[in-house]
Amino acid sequence: MKHSQKDTEESARRITRRGLILGGAQVTFMAVLGLRMRYMQVEQADQFRLLAEENRINIRLIPPTRGLIFDRNGTPLAQNEQNYRIVIVREDAGDVEEALARVARLVPLSEEDLARARKEIMRRSAFVPVTIADRLSWEEVAEVAVNAPALPGITPEVGLSRSYPMGSDFAHVIGYVGPVSDYDLSKLENPEPVLQIPRFQIGKSGVEAKTEDLLRGKAGNKRIEVNAVGRVIRELDRTEGQAGADLQLTIDHGLQNFMQARLSGESAAAVVLDLNDGDLLGIASAPTFDPNKFVRGISVGDYRELTENPYRPLANKTVQGTYPPGSTFKMVTALAALQDGVITPGETVWCPGYLESGGRRFHCWKRGGHGHVDLNKSLEQSCDVFFYDIARRVGIEKITAMANTLGLGIRHDLPMSAVAEGLTPTKDWKSIYRGGDWVVGDTLNAAIGQGFVLASPLQLAVMTGRIATGRAVTPRLLKSIDGVEQASGRGEALEVNPMLLAHVRKGMYAVSNSRRGTGYRTRVVDETMQLAGKTGTSQVRNITAAERARGVFRNEDLPWNRRDHALFVCFAPYDNPRVAVSVVVEHGGGGSTAAAPVARDIALRALYGTVPPLTAYPQNQRQAVGELFDKLPLRDPAAPQTVRTRV
Repeated sequence: MKHSQKDTEESARRITRRGLILGGAQVTFMAVLGLRMRYMQVEQADQFRLLAEENRINIRLIPPTRGLIFDRNGTPLAQNEQNYRIVIVREDAGDVEEALARVARLVPLSEEDLARARKEIMRRSAFVPVTIADRLSWEEVAEVAVNAPALPGITPEVGLSRSYPMGSDFAHVIGYVGPVSDYDLSKLENPEPVLQIPRFQIGKSGVEAKTEDLLRGKAGNKRIEVNAVGRVIRELDRTEGQAGADLQLTIDHGLQNFMQARLSGESAAAVVLDLNDGDLLGIASAPTFDPNKFVRGISVGDYRELTENPYRPLANKTVQGTYPPGSTFKMVTALAALQDGVITPGETVWCPGYLESGGRRFHCWKRGGHGHVDLNKSLEQSCDVFFYDIARRVGIEKITAMANTLGLGIRHDLPMSAVAEGLTPTKDWKSIYRGGDWVVGDTLNAAIGQGFVLASPLQLAVMTGRIATGRAVTPRLLKSIDGVEQASGRGEALEVNPMLLAHVRKGMYAVSNSRRGTGYRTRVVDETMQLAGKTGTSQVRNITAAERARGVFRNEDLPWNRRDHALFVCFAPYDNPRVAVSVVVEHGGGGSTAAAPVARDIALRALYGTVPPLTAYPQNQRQAVGELFDKLPLRDPAAPQTVRTRV
């Protein structure tokens, strides 16, 4: 009985302790719940009220800062500058026409600007801001701000806009940016939301377009309070985005400016290739244009002037233009024949001024012929018959294979618009694309860079660089991305006998330094800078038998668009090649007179690092060269800037 009573008392004590523990836990839970409810109902009341009333918190994107572009020395080529602009919100402005008229009295607005603004206002929702004027001065923006009470719906803003401080010098390389269009969006399977931002700018051509994903960066976002119709009430918080990557190009802005100036007045292209690592030191197409006009919105008149110019300033002739390479192709034919063993360097061919094949005469440029010529003399004097003869023996397939080895007929991977593949034909190519059989005459024409053969100035520079070095030099335009060095284009050794390359280089040296060489007039007398080159002249019309009988028309007697293209390729210095240069002057006439002098000046500018000294030129040419240089519109060198590096 006593034991039972003790058990009952112990059980009662245990129940009491459990009750206290459970009660305490309940009190604690209720206290935490109460505190949480107070936090949500009192301290966070405004935010949750907004969430409860028709989901009135929106998330909007913040455009990222576009990456910058520099030259190899750190000089800015594409940058972002503050842009003062005026925007209008239609629903706040009331009478839109009256609002625009008031703004036009304060800041300069052309009829074209007003028409563009009206069109954009009608396309957008009434609460979306629309830019009606940008790139305004601080004084103009201040004038609008002072008159704000009389300008409902009109607001001055500041943002970033792209600018190109080097103007037209890099237009074909860097390209330009512009607002995203419906066409741009149609090309993308899943366009990023940031591209839907009104007037958001993306690359339209050149490096700006080809490296868009690198330059664009990542958008940020902000949380904003909006009313039931979507009008912004206030900004709650924001997360900044990530700026685009900075790009450093291989191009030297001083050399590029010299090249553009030297080509001025011509429809032409020039390329300078560094032979150590494949860097493109300069790549100029003329005439050029100001890319800043496209960023700001080019006028109809300015655009018409560009599109109707017969010299085609919008075309990038360096990589997009393809031309019959003319006699600059003869090194390819020679190497194909030497490598195949069908000729030796000392073997001679008789040139009476023509070669007969298939009942047709294939003429040499020298009507009376060159007599007995070997490899060296054939290159020196550019004898056509020598190359007709060896091409007939080696065949088109091996010529084309050698052309491909030297970088012709290959699309080089560069971040530039419309990089052409060129054309190095084969028998199968003609059968497929021309629906005919290959004939011997096709081979003979191809042997001297005519017929179906096409090459760009870029490819001709690569060809020359590979002959000069014996390596598969590959062109490189991007030097670094956010400070990270990109792969070199130095290249491995070519599968071409080095001794054969040396014989061809010797022939190119004779072109520029032998008294009978076709490029002798454009020789360099500084023995440390001597160049080796090859002239070329490519026909753009057929010369009839009747014309040959009475005498071929001189280029200067023909309309501009029927004249021959002028070409010249070279490398320098001869005994230690550092650069390769190619120049094409459209309808320039002879390569020795129109293209070679330009190439020499550009090569020397690249080697000396400044305007070439007159002592590098023959004595009897120094005065004329000096007068030419004095007239060139050269830009003062800009101070190098530091390229941003991300860790």
